[in-house]
Amino acid sequence: QVHLDESGGGLVQAGGSLRLSCAASGRTFSSYSVGWFRQAPGKEREFVASITWSGRSTYYADSVKGRFTISTDNAKNTVYLQMNSLKSEDTAVYYCGAGRYGGRWRSGYDYWGQGTQVSVSS
Repeated sequence: QVHLDESGGGLVQAGGSLRLSCAASGRTFSSYSVGWFRQAPGKEREFVASITWSGRSTYYADSVKGRFTISTDNAKNTVYLQMNSLKSEDTAVYYCGAGRYGGRWRSGYDYWGQGTQVSVSS
């Protein structure tokens, strides 16, 4: 069984920064990809960023490219999402997922965390 724990969410002013963490436990993730998705009230869950566990490949949604950075710390079994220049439209619950296929679609992920709230005030 795989367990994912997100943390680091909170309330921040527009233009500020937050770093989200996704700590994984239960099995090794050497062959997995990890992705961050977000869901705003009344909207579908959307892709934000993903990374292969090796860290060699990263992908970003156009809306966050240049502002967000995804990275891994394999020794800690943790994936981070550094979010800079935050905007009010970044307000959402952020979820991390892990799966063998990864990518931009939820179907590529087998395991999900419980989510962490990010609120950006304008």
